[in-house]
Amino acid sequence: MHSLPLFVRLAGRPVILLGDGEAADAKRRLLERADALIVGEDAQAALAIVATEDDAEAEAQIARLKARGVLVNAVDRPVLCDFTLPAIVDRDPVLIAVGTGGASAGLAKAVRQRIEALLPPNLGHLARALEIARSAMKARWPLPAQRRRALDAALAAGGALDPLAAHGEGAVERWLKAAEEPVANRIVAITLVSGNPDDMTLRTARLLGEADRIFHAGDVPAAILDRARADAQRIIADALPTEPGPGLSLWLEMNRD
Repeated sequence: MHSLPLFVRLAGRPVILLGDGEAADAKRRLLERADALIVGEDAQAALAIVATEDDAEAEAQIARLKARGVLVNAVDRPVLCDFTLPAIVDRDPVLIAVGTGGASAGLAKAVRQRIEALLPPNLGHLARALEIARSAMKARWPLPAQRRRALDAALAAGGALDPLAAHGEGAVERWLKAAEEPVANRIVAITLVSGNPDDMTLRTARLLGEADRIFHAGDVPAAILDRARADAQRIIADALPTEPGPGLSLWLEMNRD
C-alpha cells in the first residue's frame, strides 16, 4: 500500500492554493465543496495544492512550501506529491475515494463512475439513520462484538439493510424490531488454495471481513491476512483450536496437496 487513505475535515481550515487556469479552478471547486478556507502561499496552513503550469515556477513554490513543513499536492507532478486527491463518490455522509497514487487520474475516474452507478442515491439517508440508531443498537446488543455481527448480517448482500438496495423511510427502525440475535460463537476452518488473495472465494473474503480473530498456520502469507478486519486478532497456531473464544473465529491453513 503506497499511501494511507485519510479523510480530513477542512471546514474553516486554511488550505494554500497556487496557480491559474482549469486545473487550479477544478481544485478550487473541490476545496469549496469541503468548506475549506483558500489562502495564498504566505499564509499558515498544513496543506497546499500547487496547480501552477510553469514547471520552474511550480518547483520553486513546492520547494518553499515543503521547507516550511507544508504537505503538498502538485498537480500533474505525482513524484513531488506528499498527498494525492482521489476521485470521489459523494453520498453524504458516505464518501468513497478512488486513488491511483497519481498514476492515472483517468483510471480513478472510470472506477468512480462504475461505483457511482452501483450505489443508490439514498445511501446517505441509511448512514444517518444508523447514526441516529446507535443508542438503540447499544441497548439491543450491549457488547460491541454483538452489534458488529448484527450489523454485518443486516448489511450483507440481500440483508435487511443491504447498502446496494433502495430503502424507504424507517428501514433501520424496522430492522431493529425484527432482527434476530447474531449467530452464536463459532469457528470456520478454511483451506487456502494459494497465497494469492485473488484466488480466494467470495465466501472466504467475506468471512475475513467479519471475523473477530484469525488462527492461522505459520505459512499463511501476510497478503491473505491483510484482507481481514484491521482490528481482528491474528494468532499463529499449529492446529485448529478447541476453544477459539467469543464471536466468529477462522482457522486458515494452506493446501498442502
